[in-house]
Parts: sequence; C-alpha cells; structure tokens
Amino acid sequence: MEAQDSSFDHESLKEPRDPKNRKGGWITFPFLAVAILGLGLAAGGAMSNMVVYLVTEYNVPSVDAAQISTIISGSISLAPVLGAVVADAFFGSYPIVAVAMVMSVLSLAMFTLTASLRILRPAACQAGAGPCEQASAGQMAALYAGVGLLCLSSAGARFNQATMGANQFDAAADRDVFFNWYFIFLYASSVLGATLIVYIQDTVSWALGFGISCAASVVGLAALLLGARYYRQPPAQGSPFTGIARVVVAAVRKRKVNMVASDELNYYNGPSRCDTDSKTAGNGVPAPSDSFSFLNRAALITDGDVDAVDCSVVRPWRICTVEQVEDFKTVVRILPLWSAAIVLSISIGVQINFTVLQALVMDRAVGRFNVPAGSMIVASLLSVVIFLGLLDRILLPLWKRLTGHTPTPLQLVGVGHALTVLSMAASAIVERRRTATVLVHGEEDNPMWVSPLSAMWLILPFAVSGAGEALHFPAQVTLYYQEFPPSLKNTATGMMAMIVALGFYLSTALVNIVQRSTTWLPDNMNASKLENLYWLLTVLVAVNFGYYLTCAKLYKYQNIGK
Repeated sequence: MEAQDSSFDHESLKEPRDPKNRKGGWITFPFLAVAILGLGLAAGGAMSNMVVYLVTEYNVPSVDAAQISTIISGSISLAPVLGAVVADAFFGSYPIVAVAMVMSVLSLAMFTLTASLRILRPAACQAGAGPCEQASAGQMAALYAGVGLLCLSSAGARFNQATMGANQFDAAADRDVFFNWYFIFLYASSVLGATLIVYIQDTVSWALGFGISCAASVVGLAALLLGARYYRQPPAQGSPFTGIARVVVAAVRKRKVNMVASDELNYYNGPSRCDTDSKTAGNGVPAPSDSFSFLNRAALITDGDVDAVDCSVVRPWRICTVEQVEDFKTVVRILPLWSAAIVLSISIGVQINFTVLQALVMDRAVGRFNVPAGSMIVASLLSVVIFLGLLDRILLPLWKRLTGHTPTPLQLVGVGHALTVLSMAASAIVERRRTATVLVHGEEDNPMWVSPLSAMWLILPFAVSGAGEALHFPAQVTLYYQEFPPSLKNTATGMMAMIVALGFYLSTALVNIVQRSTTWLPDNMNASKLENLYWLLTVLVAVNFGYYLTCAKLYKYQNIGK
C-alpha cells in the first residue's frame, strides 16, 4: 500500500474569512447539515424497510423482494452520477440540489399515498387461503412512481450536497472535516430512518412512517433555501466529458504522427500561452508528462490545428491543450483504484438484503421489544457514525502524533478493504449457527419457522462492515475530489455513486447466477445454503484486496500532499 508521507494541508480551521468575500465558510454548515439530515431521513424511511414493504404489503416472494430492493438501491446509487455531470456541465451544485430536494418531497408524498389508499395495494395475504393476490400493473406503477421520484432526488442531491459543501471552503483541512461531518450526518439520518421510521411503519402504520419522512424532507428543503444567501455558487464549467472525448479522438487521429525528441515538439496550451518564452518544449509550452505518452499526441501541434495569427483552435477534434491531456491522464490513473471498490459494494449489497431475510426467521426480541427486521442495518450505520467520530477526534490525531504524518487516503481505504473481508466471514459464521438450529429442530421444510437464535448476532458482521465503510468510503471521496481536475469536482464525488450502483446491480447478477447454478437460495430461508454465498463473497473480497494493494502500490498522488 502507498506508504509515502503525504500529509494533508492542515490550515487552521479557525482562520477568519476574507471580509471581502462573505460567501461560504462554516456559516453555511448549519443549513447544509439540516438539508443533509432531511434528505437522509427521507431516503432512509423509504428504503430501509423496502424488502418488508414488498413482502407484506405487495405479496412479493422474499428472494424476489430482496432482488427488487437491490435493483432500486442500485438505481438510486447510479442516479447521482448523472446529477453530478449535469451540475458540472450546466447549472452548478446549488440549483440541482434544490430541485432534488423538491423531488424528495414529492417522492415521499407518493409513498405515503401507496400506504394510505387500499386501492393502491393488493389484498393482504391470508395464511391457508391459497395463493396470495399479486399486485396489479397499476398498483406497481404507483409504487415505482415514488421510486422514480426518489431516484431523481438522489440524482441531484446525494453527492452534489458533498461537492456544494466542499466548495464553501478554501483550506483542505476544512474540506476534510466537512466530508467527515457530511458522512456522519448522512449515516445518522439513515440510522433514524432505519430505527424510528421503520418501527413506526411496523408497529403503527406505513402511512405515518412515510408521512414523517415526507415532513423531514420538507424541513430539509426549507433549511437549504434559507441558507441560499450565504452559499458560494461557483459557475458550471461546461461539460467535462467533451474535453475528455477530444483527447481520445485527437490522440487516435494522430496515432501515425512521428514523435521525435521532446525538445523539438510543439505542444498546445491555449492562445494565452502561445507566445511564451519558456523552453520547456519546442514552443515554450510545458510538455505533457511521460506517463501514457500515447495521449501526448492530442496536444501536439500539427499543420492546420491552430490559427497562425492568434493561436486559436481551428480543428478542435485534432488538438487539445496540455492541461486537458493531463486531466484525462488523472482519470485514467485513478480508474484501477476505483474499480477495486466495486467488489466491496457487491458484497455489502448482498449482505444488507440477505441479513434482513435472515432476521425475519430469527428471534428479534430484546426484552419485551421486538426489533423490526428492516432495522438490522442500523448496526452498520451506527458503526459508521461512531467510527467516523472516533477517526476525526481520536484515531487520526493519535496516528499523526505517533508517526508524524496523517494516514493517506489509500491507507485508510486499504484498512477498510481488510475489515470488509472480516465482515463477510463473520456473516458466514453467523449463518452457520442459524442453520444449525434449523437442522436440530428439523424445520428445514417450514419457511415460517423462527430460529431461537437471537438476531442480535447479525449485529457483529454489520458493525465490522460499518467500520470498514467509515474508512474506505470518505477516504475515496477525499481522494477523488482532491486528485481530479477542477472541471470534474462534482463528477469526482459522484464516482462513489457509480461504485455503489455497479455493486448493487452486479450483486443482483451474482445472486441470479447462484440461484440458477446451485440450490443455495430457495424461497425458503430455512432450507437455504446462504452460508456458502457468504463464503464465496469472503473469497472474492479477499482476492480483490490483493488487487487493490497492487493498484495502491503503483499509484502516485498528483495533488494530495502538495
């Protein structure tokens, strides 16, 4: 793993703001915090209990419900990538986040209607009364309308909120602290959604639970709008992907150009740099780096590429600036590290949904209180919140005191990988114990039988997974935000959304493959071999950890530590 000393820019968090620039700074934080909490509570209230909602209110088979929930989670995770691209290219973060918060209100209002109006759900399933009534196309359309609005909300706000918050600060130390608090509030609101809202849904009514989430979304929207006069709102810088595409096209079109000695080459860096007298390259323009040298052709000036008088671009798909080439190289360098996180997301996606199904057939009593199955994920969320707090206040300062430098993002991500391996193994061991109780009582053929094994055992793997997530998730966001060029800042934070989305989609594909090729996952959880799936995930995550270590060892920071 990357072991170089790459201490971050730890400027004082208490520096006074420039009196000439009254926008931004920590004055914006209370407004953003309430908006983050409101959105997180709304999303948590809608998604934490989705598997149970599908099974109990829409009569969907359990494994199918888990698969549907996974696909929805993947869509909600993928949508922020599109939102980040739109924010980068056209509008900036704030307008997109504001519209997204409106979509959140509409989404939760739709969910509330599906829970309130009997006509929008099939008849309740009665034990011993034959096959359950399936939801009609119209009923599923109403449900998916709420899901679609939730996806739009996630598209605009999920990670644009993070970028918007980071844009309020100049010092890297302030941005690091903001990212930590962003995730603390995000996960804390998810905890409330997965406990308080889920409990109300299970014990009082689904309509009230969704209604409270809708109210939280309204409060978050109001807070966001009230802070508008304090926000910095950097203008959109145009589509970042046009420049990336031009680099690829220009490099390919010049693939036959003879690349001679670097001091004889003329590179392009825009009209303002055309007449520079420096001698870093043939025309005085700083030469591109040697890595991925094939791409350097994109910035090489050939006949007819630029105007001889004012150096303006004549053929934009044959010539790019050195900066555009280097920006594209930054993206290429980071892709292997980014891909290593996909397997993490696959394993976590499987673990989340199947743990809910495990909890439904385990003893969920804690004293006289019966823990809702959808609330089991709280262990992971609380672990993330607690561990982030410990990192910010105790562990990272202690690390710096002992070693003299702050751990790099790659080191934090690596520890997160290791903890995820342990979490999958822990899930397999807990499932082995649950299956043993089923076999002892001879209840393999009874899908309704509840094991006397306490569902609280499921907390252990979730807690370890949450600690790992607290390390690798924020560290990856920090890495992408600081390493990516300015035109890709929103897209950088959206990279994590792409990882989570791909993980959820691929976890669905993995479960489908396992269902078709093995007998591990029947609809009856008491006859399943879920332990085998968890051991398979343990092996996959362990192998992926080795791949990550190789990528991290080879990666060299571009901006962090400078």
